[in-house]
Amino acid sequence: MTTNFDDRVLAAHNRGRAELGIAPLRWDPALAASAQRWANRLAVTGNFKHAPEHPGKPEGENLWAGSKNRYSIEAMVGSWLRQKRFFKPGKFPNNSTTGNGRDIQHYTQMMWRATRKVGCARAVEMRDEIMVCRYTEAGNYIGEQPF
Repeated sequence: MTTNFDDRVLAAHNRGRAELGIAPLRWDPALAASAQRWANRLAVTGNFKHAPEHPGKPEGENLWAGSKNRYSIEAMVGSWLRQKRFFKPGKFPNNSTTGNGRDIQHYTQMMWRATRKVGCARAVEMRDEIMVCRYTEAGNYIGEQPF
């Protein structure tokens, strides 16, 4: 197993995509830099929320937070992949077995058919660790099939 953050995050994403026969993602340094800026901001402010969307250049975004030094990179990404258990075929957001699109939105962003690039970063605050992943093209468009 590689110890490089970028390689491990990308591999964890692509294992999930490979299970479904979806083309692998490529690492994008610009997305990673953007994710790092937002992760740093979340760590400093303690205000855990999604970044404002850029109207002219939308990006998908997944957020993760947990106790620092307690989770592997694979476990962080794995928490999003576990949402697969609530996924059912259909158009977003009506493709959750729970009836709540939020229960699958991290998973569907990772698997979105038109998404080709990802960049992720993490930051540490006093007690927690935060990971932000950014995706292009963005996914989770209402009325569209994820894959």
